[in-house]
Amino acid sequence: MKIQIELPDEIAEQLRRLAAACGVPSVEEAATIAIGQWVARSREQLDRSDPAQAYFVNQALDELIAKQRK
Repeated sequence: MKIQIELPDEIAEQLRRLAAACGVPSVEEAATIAIGQWVARSREQLDRSDPAQAYFVNQALDELIAKQRK
């Protein structure tokens, strides 16, 4: 999936600085990492609040990870 977003200047600059400091080769890759971390945190919250949704979210995350590995 391809997503295009427009970031506020302040967030874009912070993302550039963090990417450089962490050795991430591009801002796009840093954004992908950030989204993945947000999904993982959100999944944990959902798992705790609604166990019935845990399977759905885990399946979607597994599919996303599999696509990134290709």
